[in-house]
Amino acid sequence: MTDSWDTAVTPFELRLGDHAFQAYSAGPRTGELVLLLHGFPEFADSWGPALPALGAAGYHAVAVDQRGYSPGARPEPVAAYAVPELVADVLGFAEALGAERFHLLAHDWGGLVAWALAARHPERLRTLAVLSTPHPAALHEALGLANDQAERSRYVQLFRAPDHAAERVLLAEEAAALRGAYRGHLPEEQVTRNVERLVAGALTGGLNWYRAVEGTLRVEAGPVTVPTLYVWGTEDQALGRDAAELTAKYVEGPYRFLALDGASHWLPECDHDRYLPAVLAHLAT
Repeated sequence: MTDSWDTAVTPFELRLGDHAFQAYSAGPRTGELVLLLHGFPEFADSWGPALPALGAAGYHAVAVDQRGYSPGARPEPVAAYAVPELVADVLGFAEALGAERFHLLAHDWGGLVAWALAARHPERLRTLAVLSTPHPAALHEALGLANDQAERSRYVQLFRAPDHAAERVLLAEEAAALRGAYRGHLPEEQVTRNVERLVAGALTGGLNWYRAVEGTLRVEAGPVTVPTLYVWGTEDQALGRDAAELTAKYVEGPYRFLALDGASHWLPECDHDRYLPAVLAHLAT
């Protein structure tokens, strides 16, 4: 956490069964719940700008260091990181916080989990907002087209390689490749804080999300019927325009697609001034 927002945000522990999750909250507990799901290689504090903004708008905003990232929630078997387990965690977070229905704001891998949850449990969501990550079916459709999405997704092969090859590559030479993943978009202080936590044990947990799925992020998710906002940066290095634009095919409810010109993959940290007004308007609907 940084001094610019820690006075508006409260750290706490969220327990689900045998697992203890590190979490942060902002806003009144009586407000509608907004759960925020981070991506890889990030943590709940990637939502630093969003939490106080949502709290100030009257929402009960909660961001969680998810399974594999929280020291108290790192089961060893790779199968424990399958998408149904990750979806069950999110539903468990909401139940532990006393919310039958809630808003969901997610980024990167958190977005894949969010799409799956929205498709399988629409009755639990008020709204869905996803940053960067297209609907999983749109991503796989794009992978079959004559574009560059397959090249953009080649890193997944390394992350899924056996014998922890990804850890060796990412951590070599003082974690040079891991630091390089942020492409210079995040402040060095944030990168260092992320790398320290990843080296301390979260890296294998985060990579297990990739290892627990088949192929190239093959996440099963049907059509989404809840009100949905999808925000994508035109300079996203991992996710191309075809998948972003194809996402509309897989949303049957009210839908808005917002393309942020010049924005990178790291929307929560770098483009909060542009996506947050859209999210706040979306939540109000």
